[in-house]
Amino acid sequence: MIVVSDSTPMITLMKAMHLDILHDLFGEIEIPEAVFEELTTNIEFKDEADLIRNSSYIRVVRVQNADQVAFLKRVAGLDQGESEAIIYADEIKADVLLMDETAGRTVAQNMRLPITGSVGVLIRALHAGFLAPDEADEAVIRIRKSNRHISEHLLQKVLAESAKKRVELK
Repeated sequence: MIVVSDSTPMITLMKAMHLDILHDLFGEIEIPEAVFEELTTNIEFKDEADLIRNSSYIRVVRVQNADQVAFLKRVAGLDQGESEAIIYADEIKADVLLMDETAGRTVAQNMRLPITGSVGVLIRALHAGFLAPDEADEAVIRIRKSNRHISEHLLQKVLAESAKKRVELK
């Protein structure tokens, strides 16, 4: 499975202490150079940057069509990382694009790219057995405490899926 990620799902999953479920679910994750830069250049987040740099399942890739990236940034108002992730996912016909921001998701949907976000990843991991219901609940708590911009509705969706999974396990 070919999976491309923008920075925010990776940041959110790090805040939830579950970046590793990306590897469990998808194997290798491809991130464009701009996404790698976003994740590793802020000196306030050295530990997180080291986690990204040292993850054997994260592969940094180069987008082939810089003109399309520039066009997307200009027309849609997306940042460099979002633009590169969308264009790269389209170039390689990725199986899924991980993206949380509404504007980026809208562009990706209009381009008919298969997308999911942080919440979708948590739910997939829960259903695949890579995340126990208690771990999913704890992930939601950590996400809330980290002030990530994920709606309460979506976080409640994780909790609801976690509750269903508990019933299934009984």
